[in-house]
Amino acid sequence: MPDSTSLATILLLTSASALLLAAMLYPSALLRWFQRKRYQYEVTFSLYMLTSTEKFIFNSVLFLLLSLLIIAASLYLPDHLTIIANRLFYYFSGNEETLAASAQKAGQQFMDANPAYFAKERLGGGLAGQGRGFMEP
Repeated sequence: MPDSTSLATILLLTSASALLLAAMLYPSALLRWFQRKRYQYEVTFSLYMLTSTEKFIFNSVLFLLLSLLIIAASLYLPDHLTIIANRLFYYFSGNEETLAASAQKAGQQFMDANPAYFAKERLGGGLAGQGRGFMEP
């Protein structure tokens, strides 16, 4: 079974080829649709009264914010939904093993992503010990 990256690539290529096919078959209808969407966008955000430089700045900021939102959602949302699903399962069933397994998995992923941090901890360069906010008995 192909992974999610190749499935997303196949989906994007399929939709791009469908759009290209529609543009070749019905050029005037597709062009009118794009013109109408552009007009709706400019009227909705009042861009028609701005200069071209102001439009460029506004569109750049909007593109940057939407890009950051999409990147953050694609990176963090799947793990967050998994955590929420595990908690809901725990609330309904009372089974603590699923929560412990997900916490252990998240901790292992963090340790795998930051090996230098944990190597520093093992070598004694961490925050605790030798008078660094922690009293030894």
